[in-house]
Formats: sequence, C-alpha cells, structure tokens
Amino acid sequence: MAETMEAEAAAEREAINSVICQLADPDGNSLGAALYLPENAGPKELNQVVNKLLSNEERLPYAFYISDEELVVQLGAYLEKNKVSVEKVLTIVYQPQAVFRIRPVTRCSATIAGHTEAVLSVAFSPDGRQLASGSGDTTVRLWDLNTQTPLFTLQGHKNWVLSVAWSPDGKHLVSGSKAGELICWDPQTGKPLGNPLTGHKKWITGISWEPVHLSAPCRRFVSSSKDGDARIWDVTTRKCLICLSGHTLAITCVKWGGDGVIYTGSQDCTIKVWETSQGKLIRELKGHGHWVNSLALSTEYVLRSGAFDHTGKQYSSPEEMKKVALERYNKMRGNAPERLVSGSDDFTMFLWEPAVSKHPKTRMTGHQQLVNHVYFSPDGQWIASASFDKSVKLWNGTTGKFVAAFRGHVGPVYQISWSADSRLLLSGSKDSTLKVWDIRTKKLKQDLPGHADEVFAVDWSPDGEKVASGGKDRVLKLWMG
Repeated sequence: MAETMEAEAAAEREAINSVICQLADPDGNSLGAALYLPENAGPKELNQVVNKLLSNEERLPYAFYISDEELVVQLGAYLEKNKVSVEKVLTIVYQPQAVFRIRPVTRCSATIAGHTEAVLSVAFSPDGRQLASGSGDTTVRLWDLNTQTPLFTLQGHKNWVLSVAWSPDGKHLVSGSKAGELICWDPQTGKPLGNPLTGHKKWITGISWEPVHLSAPCRRFVSSSKDGDARIWDVTTRKCLICLSGHTLAITCVKWGGDGVIYTGSQDCTIKVWETSQGKLIRELKGHGHWVNSLALSTEYVLRSGAFDHTGKQYSSPEEMKKVALERYNKMRGNAPERLVSGSDDFTMFLWEPAVSKHPKTRMTGHQQLVNHVYFSPDGQWIASASFDKSVKLWNGTTGKFVAAFRGHVGPVYQISWSADSRLLLSGSKDSTLKVWDIRTKKLKQDLPGHADEVFAVDWSPDGEKVASGGKDRVLKLWMG
C-alpha cells in the first residue's frame, strides 16, 4: 500500500514539473505530437528537441515564440510570469535563425563627397562589392568599396536621378530620372549601354528586375512612373516589350515577384497583379482608402541577391547562377505562397497572399501618419514599416500581427533596410540620423548621427558587411561594424 502511495506521489511530482508543449512552425503546422517537457527546459533544450525531430544533420539555430513573444527563459519561469495554466497545451512556435551573425554597424568608416546635390537613392550590388548612388545633380556614381573612393561618375541624365536598380546577376545597373528616362549602364566600365530608354511621360517611381531564378542572364526589368504606366524593357534589345496600363493615377512602386508576376501599387488606391508574357491583368487588390506608397515581398532579399549570399561566392556561368538562385528561392519560400505587404497614405498596411486570394489576409493598423516604406526581413519572419509618425513598427511576417514599436526618431522615417541575418533593422530619417534596432530585445542598438541634414536613402549590403546612407547634405556615408 505504502509503495503505491509513494509511486503515486512520485508520479504527481513528475506531472507538476512538466509542461505539455506542442511545437509548431510559423505557419502553424505541428511538429510531431504534443510533448511533456520539464519546467526547467529553455531555448537551449528546445533547440535540441527541434533539431532531433527535424532530423537535421547539422544542428541549426532556432528561436522560440509563445503567443508572438520570444521565449528567453525556462518554461517554468515563463508560466509563472504569464500566469499560464500547466494543464493547457502550450503551443511553441519555432523559427529558424540565420546560421551566420552580422556585426551591428557602429561607426562611420567613410564620408564621401562628390555629388553636388542631394543623394536620392543608394543601392549595393547583389554581391555587396559595389555601390551605386543617384542624385539631384543628374549623375549616378559608382563607388569602389575596398578603397571607399569613387569609381565612375555616370553622366547622361538631364534631370534628378530618383531610382537605381542592380540586376540580380550584378551585370547591369539601371537608373531612372525625373524626366521619365531610363539608362542602362555597364557597372564594369561605367559606360551607358546604348541610348536612354524613352516612353514614360513623367518621372520614374520604381525599377524592379526579373528574378534570376526565372531567367539568366538577366535581361528584363520593369519600370513604374507617375504617368500611370509600368513598362517592361529588354536590356539587350533596349526596347519596351510591354506597356502595363490600367491604373487611373500615378504608379508609386513596382515589384517583380518570384512567381513571375509583376505587382504595381498606385495612387488610385489599388494594387494590380500582371502576367509578363502579354502584360495581362490577373488580379486587383483593393482595400486601401488612400494612395499606396510602398510594396514589399516576403522573398525580396533572395530575389534581390539572386545566387549571392553572405559567403561572397562568385559564379562562372548564368546557368550555375540560375540553379543556385532557384535553390535559394525555393528554400526561402518553403511550401507557403509568396506574401506581399502594402503601406499607404491611409496610415494602414495590408498583408496579402496574391496567388491565393484577392482579399487581404489581414489589415495592419497602428501608425498615426502615412506609411512611407515597408520591408520584409530576409527570412520573411518580420515586416518593418516606416512612417511619418516618426516611428518604425515591427509586425509578424506570417500573420501580420503587431509586435513592437521602435521610437527614437524625432522626424519622419523615410527608409528602412535589414541586416542579412534578420536580427537588426536600420532606419534613416528626416532628423538626420540613422538608427539600428535590435529585433530580439526590441530596443535601439545604435544611434548613428553624422549627416548634416535629412537622410533620404539607406541600404544594408546583402553580404551584411556595410551600410550606406545618403541625403540632403550631398555626402554618401559608409558605416561598418
């Protein structure tokens, strides 16, 4: 009799000290059956469990979330702090983390003068080795990042250069101006490839290349304009292949998606989805009550960087590039459809899965002023938004749920960019500063003053090594870890 009581007491003690947990991926798919885990299990032990259940040959790092909050303590401590019943099954979402870590940028390594008017756009090449800047002085400049000196000044535009975009294979650079012209350049020589491409009647608002996993070498890109049209161009024949018309007001942004469709956001409050062989309209995404300002894709980082990653590997043939880019894209996308987020003058954002539905997955509210820029983290796990309300907000990239607000800027936030490991976020503001935010702690990691005036453009190199910024003070700044 005494033995059974003792056995029961022991069993009870066991039960008290364990928690019923259900592990799930970010899309809500369960990983195995529910498990009893000891209360003293924390992220380290959960990492071992997930690696084992997924039969990973190499151990990969994961972060764990319970109701959108990262678990950084032992389960018992979490339950106590959040007054959660031990009887309930605790759903723990595991998120893969980048195996590599990017050093936060902490200092300005170079201030490069040269432009004679404001710097309006900056963009690193897909391999992170070159940097292009477009300016109100009508030139594009290419910078050598090893020596931090100007490589070429590209002359040919007659008006402000509003937009610059590298092809994802790194072979071409296209710039678009306030006069509506586009020029293709050879980044190796700094020479234009033929005459300017004309057709747009008003200024260029965006340029996006066809992903390299769909076509290599890269030939086609799309431009959007204030004239309400988007145009698909072939860089080899230098002709406009298709004009996408149908918007009733200016197109403000354009993205060429990984499935091969083009998304355009417009001041007519709609987002249109186009196929690219004949330029037919496939879908219209409606819901915004005011201008659409910014679009971002969950796969954007791999689309932009193609076959290049943080390791700096170079490729000898377009075929090899296409193959590696496709592997990277498929791995990033997983089984889920590509997601799109739109930010608007109506202070809201929408999260869409355009391949699945013309209705938004969720409406994201909280900003007190227009949303200027939206951007998915490289791993697709987060969405960041920059607003004229001086804040940057962080949202769950799968559900669109609000996660945190980053406050510290004292002026509108113009542009944001992510570190390649999705752990840090950069913002540039009218207040003349750049700020780096830590996604895990949800706090300011680094304040980067130094510009003498508004910061219009920021970019974090795809290899994670450097940050570039430009603005009203006409200088380009490079920042390092």
